Amino acid sequence: MSNSREIILLNVSGVDKPGLTATLTDILSHYDVNILDIGQAVIHDDLGLGILFEVPTSNESSPILKDLLFKSYELGLNIKFTPITEDKYNEWVGHQGKERFIITLLSRRLGANQLSQVTKVISNQGLNIDYITRLSGRVLLNDHYKNDKSVVEFSVRGTPEDAIAMKKEFMTISKDTEIDIAFQADNIFRRNRRLVCFDMDSTLIQTEVIDELAIKAGVGDQVKEITEAAMRGDIDFNESFIQRVALLKGLDKSVMKDIAENLPITEGAERLFKTLKKYGYKTAILSGGFNYFGHYLKQKLDIDYVFANELDIENGVLTGKHSGEIVDGNKKAELLKLLAFKEDIHLEQVIAVGDGSNDLPMLQLAGLGIAFHAKPKVKASAKNHISTIGLDAILYLLGFRDREINI
Repeated sequence: MSNSREIILLNVSGVDKPGLTATLTDILSHYDVNILDIGQAVIHDDLGLGILFEVPTSNESSPILKDLLFKSYELGLNIKFTPITEDKYNEWVGHQGKERFIITLLSRRLGANQLSQVTKVISNQGLNIDYITRLSGRVLLNDHYKNDKSVVEFSVRGTPEDAIAMKKEFMTISKDTEIDIAFQADNIFRRNRRLVCFDMDSTLIQTEVIDELAIKAGVGDQVKEITEAAMRGDIDFNESFIQRVALLKGLDKSVMKDIAENLPITEGAERLFKTLKKYGYKTAILSGGFNYFGHYLKQKLDIDYVFANELDIENGVLTGKHSGEIVDGNKKAELLKLLAFKEDIHLEQVIAVGDGSNDLPMLQLAGLGIAFHAKPKVKASAKNHISTIGLDAILYLLGFRDREINI
């Protein structure tokens, strides 16, 4: 009887059916082996099972392998045994102290070209892929996939050789192949986000409310031009805000109700907020827009907090002025910090979502900042971006699977 330590990697593949893993592990249990690692995946009813085990010094491996081989033959499985040296095992154990990251790919349809380019970047950065899993539901075979989602998650290990260059490469792939690539540290904060703060205009809704008000006031082109310059960061937000509000002077307040009731809600918003509420997340609107519309969305989407600007109204018409402090980019960041303090959470547990340059301070402050269908400058500066699918993509960055959402 051998006194040397035997470590064996068992790989099993074949058509999946109930009870296969139970049958094989039952054989191992008779020999009292020590399970060092185990992993299993099923893709389209095809099983891939790996078990790394140590044979007790009181036993030999031959009877174990023979029993596994016979049982696998009976079950119609392919089986492979690989002996692992102690040095190789100890080297593998040593890897567990390395950094870990989550890379999420989000698109309407995932193509081999996209996958190939992303995995090449991962490899070139010296990162090792531990596992790949699909988060989205199964995609139907049809040509109408406007609202489909194809989302997969990579768990990778190691330290990027050049994180800045890696982000640039991901940005290029994203632009060229219509895929979003999110990169997050796999730590306790990533698994424990608790507060999500949203910009409103062009984020929660697919319009700029001040532009809608301007159209009603007959100054649409003038206001839109100022809005676009502010969102690009070409002019100061506060000055642009004052200029635009001034152009609304004399507008009857009754038009606000009509605009609110016809706001175009962004794809995925309702699914996102229902899920966040169900699982106990807090949500907030931090907007350079207007309170009236923020509170309308608060009721519609069951949002916890709203902070926005207050239009001044006298005798039923807009005065062309505002009340109180302007909610600009710095104010959004300040409010985000105050909400985190109120909820007694770390800033790393906060998600911020926005599209404009005035959102950058809160996107950079939050643990997870997401530029949503954003301007190029904002997308390049934010930690992560979503440009191909709707707001419910945020759920995948939190690790949710479609089967867990079910809303």
